[in-house]
Amino acid sequence: MSEYYFRTSDLAVGYNGKPLIRDIEIRLRAGEILTLIGPNGSGKSTILKSITKHLSAIRGDSFIADASVNAMSYKALSKKLAVVLTERLRGELLTCWDVVATGRYPYTNALGLLDAEDREKVFAAMERVHAADLADKDFSAISDGQRQRILLARAICQEPEIIVLDEPTSFLDIRHKLELLSILRSMAKEKGITVILSLHEIDLAQKLSDKIMCVSGETVSHFGTPDEIFREEIIHDLYGLEKGSFNLTFGSVELPAPAGEPRVFVISGCGSGVRVFRRLQKEGTPFYAGILYENDVDLQVAAPLAARVITETPFMPIRDETYDAALALMKQCDAVIRTRFPIGESNRRLADLIREAEAMGLLREEDAAPRNDE
Repeated sequence: MSEYYFRTSDLAVGYNGKPLIRDIEIRLRAGEILTLIGPNGSGKSTILKSITKHLSAIRGDSFIADASVNAMSYKALSKKLAVVLTERLRGELLTCWDVVATGRYPYTNALGLLDAEDREKVFAAMERVHAADLADKDFSAISDGQRQRILLARAICQEPEIIVLDEPTSFLDIRHKLELLSILRSMAKEKGITVILSLHEIDLAQKLSDKIMCVSGETVSHFGTPDEIFREEIIHDLYGLEKGSFNLTFGSVELPAPAGEPRVFVISGCGSGVRVFRRLQKEGTPFYAGILYENDVDLQVAAPLAARVITETPFMPIRDETYDAALALMKQCDAVIRTRFPIGESNRRLADLIREAEAMGLLREEDAAPRNDE
């Protein structure tokens, strides 16, 4: 028996007999979360539809505990695997409770009647996604975010061993995004349910997933752990980033650095400069930054946004050449912004830099950055 609970073999997917993506190799243990990431139109939904039999694979097969998905009946597969796709479910004349209850049909008799245990499981699934108050509401009349929670409840109600979701957070606000992903995470870790999903929010994918699949072009470009996948060159190549960057440490996207000759120098540290850096970028004000230690959180944001950052080795006193480089850039500027951060023995020369700026009449408070028209 394979060590992997879910796997694919020589899988190729596409439409009308023409392969769109080839050589798809997925290997997941029970309880692991796999997230597919990649640009729009790259084929993430096609892969998900193919491994769930919503779309016939061009070649190859998927396996659940070594059992062929292609060989399974739809009823047998529905007891193993639940699906939440992006297609709108037509729910006219159905209450939310009715929709969730359809998740129990693989377990009902020929008449499709639910017994008391089935009903309890319907209500438990709705409570799990904080949707019990929607039970009697018309499914076609609720919001997109509420609809997504109801569809997740239906999948939970199915008692699957695998849940497949296509962009489940697309219509959710930040609170419900976090709630939904927390529910998936707890189900995976507490009940051993394997989760396969696609996400546009790569910052959430980085935090949620055990495995990441990068989908772009005719093949899967990368498959591995978040630590293996979330590297600057991989993310830039995957999305073809030409402007802006993805901050690997913060898991956030940064807009491009402002163009032009910097006339502002920012002296900061210990995370105090992040707000200033982003404000200057938003205003279109190019700037220099320093002196930042290489392990300072400020450097993570300053590096992609500043025209140049003067750095120093962590925990070491600021060297003469480092100080002189910062002073030379500062003298080219019309303003120096100093944020509030602690000055100790190792970074004490920053106090000298601040005094120089004050003596030159350049020093400004942190909330008084000049605008382009000043």
